[in-house]
Amino acid sequence: MYKIKLLNKISKNGTDVFDGNYVYGENIEDPDAILVRSAAMHDMQFGDKLLAIARAGAGVNNIPTARCADEGIVVFNTPGANANAVKELVIAGMLLAARDVVGGIEWVRENASDPDIAKSVEKNKSKFAGSELRGKKLGVIGLGAIGGPLSNTARHFGMEVYGCDPYITIDAAWNISRDVKRVKTNEEIFRTCDYITLHVPLIKNADPSKSTERMIGAEAFSMMKDGVILLNFARDALVDDDALAAAIESGKVGRYVTDFPNAKTAGMKNVIAIPHLGASTEESEDNCAVMAAHELMDYIENGNIKNSVNFPDASLPKSGDYRLCVLHKNEPGIVAKLATVVADEKLNIANMINKSKGEYAYTIIEINGSLPQTSVEKVTSLDSIIRTRVIEKA
Repeated sequence: MYKIKLLNKISKNGTDVFDGNYVYGENIEDPDAILVRSAAMHDMQFGDKLLAIARAGAGVNNIPTARCADEGIVVFNTPGANANAVKELVIAGMLLAARDVVGGIEWVRENASDPDIAKSVEKNKSKFAGSELRGKKLGVIGLGAIGGPLSNTARHFGMEVYGCDPYITIDAAWNISRDVKRVKTNEEIFRTCDYITLHVPLIKNADPSKSTERMIGAEAFSMMKDGVILLNFARDALVDDDALAAAIESGKVGRYVTDFPNAKTAGMKNVIAIPHLGASTEESEDNCAVMAAHELMDYIENGNIKNSVNFPDASLPKSGDYRLCVLHKNEPGIVAKLATVVADEKLNIANMINKSKGEYAYTIIEINGSLPQTSVEKVTSLDSIIRTRVIEKA
């Protein structure tokens, strides 16, 4: 019986994925896996049994992914499961920025006791007039699970769309309208577009060329059109708040729409701050929970990894009597050492895969016949091995 600890309220559609071989709940002790949404985990200590953590969502800032890697705990997320929900809210943000709907609604509430409000509306509505999206230029930085579909939807609004993503996958590229104009640099978007929306991960790196932290700062703002609309539904730290305040004050930025309000932006003028509602739909929570549950089950039962943030994806169909799963450091010669142990122990390999991701790697070895515990111990004792697990054919 496998034990799954729930750190947040998880959609029933997700927990229903677990069959009779699983028990789950918030009070589970010494779990095999953890299913989490937003609970902070950096101060948590993990038991020796813990194999994996699945985040029902895309961001994993609440999980100590590097420490988990060192402890042989695979961390999963659910990319794309909440993409449509976020995309729809970005469109709503664009409309709110284009037309002062929020200001108009607030005016109506402030004047709700006016018996002649119908007449007052006609006199005052011009204060809240705006512009249409049709014909405007939209720059999309990041053409992944959210940015790609958003580009297509914006085309249906009649917008002229420019996209920049040096890391775009082939599958993502195939799904983007041919009418979206690909540009090579963010600077082209800064100089060209009336609306700019961010859909990249937050990466902190001492090398500015590899970091996305505060990627939108004074230099970026200086290149933009006056009155530009900036939308940030990715992470608040992508934008330098002090530079943003100066850009708003000068009129360089007409509106800033964000799903990540903080102490500086929450009360800033010309900021539309939404309380992190991007993935807060019933459908999104269901999709994320279902995907996370399937990821955990496939790893626990089969050793397959898909959508991990700290180990490489690696999957094999089951073809042997035993599956030897080895999490290890990505260092030269380690695969050869594994092969030497297998050869010395006269193990019969049916199939094998090795994948790496940064400092870490993962090897799956399918073995026919016997797999003595002594052989497993020899593998585990090798330098650079983090964790070894054996899965027997059902």
